[in-house]
Amino acid sequence: MKHYMTVISIATSCLALSLLCGCAREVSHSETSSVSSDGTVKSKEKTVTQASDGTVTKTEESKTTTGTKP
Repeated sequence: MKHYMTVISIATSCLALSLLCGCAREVSHSETSSVSSDGTVKSKEKTVTQASDGTVTKTEESKTTTGTKP
């Protein structure tokens, strides 16, 4: 009987956790990069995600890497 109650408790906890957290799905994702004449690389990454409650989050990340011209 204890084993049965333990299994039910764990299953209920997992179900409650999945309903509370939910999973965000990626709506769109784009990456662009460009190289300038001095060897500098500029990269931009844009991601749009939608949470299970319908909220939309936009994330934009820019990175610049300097290099040496060969």
